[in-house]
Amino acid sequence: MSEAGAWTDERVELLKKLWNDGLSASQIAGELGNVTRNAVIGKVHRLGLSGRAKNPGSAAPRPRKPATRPPAHPMASPAAGGGGMTRGNTALAPQFVPEIEAEPEAEHVPAPAEEVVIPFSERVTIMDLREYMCRWPMGDPTSPEFRFCGGRSLTGMPYCGYHARIAYQPATDRRRDRKVRA
Repeated sequence: MSEAGAWTDERVELLKKLWNDGLSASQIAGELGNVTRNAVIGKVHRLGLSGRAKNPGSAAPRPRKPATRPPAHPMASPAAGGGGMTRGNTALAPQFVPEIEAEPEAEHVPAPAEEVVIPFSERVTIMDLREYMCRWPMGDPTSPEFRFCGGRSLTGMPYCGYHARIAYQPATDRRRDRKVRA
């Protein structure tokens, strides 16, 4: 800061008075002269000046925007047979209509997956895991009991037959599952 804008004791006292009177940093900078708004803000923070009176002009409450009145002809609701028109950010949102599926044909029904229970003694830690072993994680990774399946993996796959069926589902099965959940 230049000599003309140096923070003398008199200027600091004037800053404190103007700040407590509720003047803005820009107004105080104008009163002091040869100092910027940012310099005033910095000095206020360094001095630890916090609570202050509000500017008399800003003490008056702002007039509120009048509440918008409801439309004279409200949009018809889907229940009333109006087609469910929407406005605003949902106007272009896709409208999903649940599809009723016919009974699946016997050839498309996947075989029920047998639940494979791997005894704890056959599960392996990461230190015991070998290239030919199933890498399906079992349990909570943060617990000391965490293990991997350890069964014989399929050739070129990281998982045994059971876990490979879980991990690698055909796209048609995934789509069907998505429709069922929706």
